[in-house]
Amino acid sequence: MSTQLSFKHYLQQAAEAVEGALPHIFPAHWDIPVLLKEAMHYSVMAGGKRLRPVLVLAAAEAFGGSQEAAMPVACAVEVVHTYSLIHDDLPAMDDDDLRRGKPTNHKVYGEAAAILAGDALLTHAFYCIIQAGRQAGVSADVLLAIVEELSEMAGARGMVGGQVADMSGDQGITSLEELQYIHLHKTADLIIFSLLAGGRIGGANDRQLEALRTFGRDIGLAFQIQDDILDLTGSTDKLGKSTQSDVKQQKVTYPYFIGLDASAEEVERLTHSAKTAIVEAGIPDPTRLLELADYLMKRDH
Repeated sequence: MSTQLSFKHYLQQAAEAVEGALPHIFPAHWDIPVLLKEAMHYSVMAGGKRLRPVLVLAAAEAFGGSQEAAMPVACAVEVVHTYSLIHDDLPAMDDDDLRRGKPTNHKVYGEAAAILAGDALLTHAFYCIIQAGRQAGVSADVLLAIVEELSEMAGARGMVGGQVADMSGDQGITSLEELQYIHLHKTADLIIFSLLAGGRIGGANDRQLEALRTFGRDIGLAFQIQDDILDLTGSTDKLGKSTQSDVKQQKVTYPYFIGLDASAEEVERLTHSAKTAIVEAGIPDPTRLLELADYLMKRDH
């Protein structure tokens, strides 16, 4: 994509490219039960910002990598994210009725189908990653590193671990450090993965990969703090989900600990730290990553 595009148009085109690729991630000749196919499609194609796949594309492009090579991995991270949302919304977890402006998956297809749709999407992510090698010639060593990092960051040490800590904590959380652990793993780890995967596809060196890790950690934490703020100050129409849900579930948040103003200042601090890491790493063209950091800091949905 041309770096001459405005950031708004870049974001729109990148998201549209992901939207165009997602319906084709399952081979047409696969015999999949209709209920499962419909339940997966319902949540995968429900819209959303497509932030994580766009980060994969932007990170690859920052090093001169192609969108063609990065797209299968972009789709992989989006189906992992979608599976996590389907499961998060279940009655046994957050018990939500609305997601991306639509009834949650289990409200439409039932709990069993929603659980199995999430299981299938998670498993399919690894199939998607391999297609970057088959379709675009990404090396086996790069694919192995990407699979290893997704297994780590989406699993027990990463996103799932953060979700369990969130469920186990609630009002039992006694410190900001414990809340930060939840945010870093439940939210930031998948963002870190997206950036590392894109960087690996583009040919980033070890120093640059470490900068992407720092960038992802900081914008991931800032993203979740901004979510905490928007849960209190945002609108259901813009967010596409219920507001005040943290209050209703008696969950502690950054505003609960340090207040709204200090939370907003922390978002700014983390965004500045993230951008500094990228600027100092010698990345060939970090423009879109820097713009993404500013976009996330200022978002209202």
